[in-house]
Amino acid sequence: MESGGSADDLADLSLRACLIARDAAFNVRDLLTHSSRMAFLAIKECEKELDQIERQIDERLPAAITRVNELRARQLLSSLKTTTDLERIGDLVMSVALRVQDRRAKIPASDVRQLVEMATVLRDMLDLIHTGFSTLDLDCARKVLQMDKDIDRVCHSLFQKHLAETGPQGDTTGFEILLMAQALERAGDHTTNLAEDLYSLIEGRSLRHLPKKKASN
Repeated sequence: MESGGSADDLADLSLRACLIARDAAFNVRDLLTHSSRMAFLAIKECEKELDQIERQIDERLPAAITRVNELRARQLLSSLKTTTDLERIGDLVMSVALRVQDRRAKIPASDVRQLVEMATVLRDMLDLIHTGFSTLDLDCARKVLQMDKDIDRVCHSLFQKHLAETGPQGDTTGFEILLMAQALERAGDHTTNLAEDLYSLIEGRSLRHLPKKKASN
């Protein structure tokens, strides 16, 4: 048997997980805009698949890593870290979907626009992550690290808006919006983790261990 076969299988699973997480983010846009039941079910299925993939890689990695050289071992460890972050992204996106699904009142249009903007950027970041790991393209990692600032900007704007508002007593709309924005912002943070892992895989060194001033450049 070829020693790299299992490693290739695990890498393929990791890439598939990128596409699944991307699809989950895409369906959040549809759910927010159209209150689509199909979009909610699609997000739920994405979360389930991401859980399954993380479990498969976790179970199969110990045996696979004993049969490969150092470079392939590093790639396998990257696959494990990648799927762990993607599974977290799936959980966070699902938390947004559940909040949207449980709401009786419509979310204000201005809030929908900003949440959709966050979900759209997240989807594009995950698309770049998939391309980056597929082609080992360092430029994809750089773009993702820059795009995370767009998610942070919109999240900050929503927090400024809702923390300054004084709505009717018992109205939790603002609080729910902030929880959704925070979940999408955290999903963006996990995607930047993926970009850093891609950098580490290509360059052989981690951005997280570089001096902050140097890393920011």
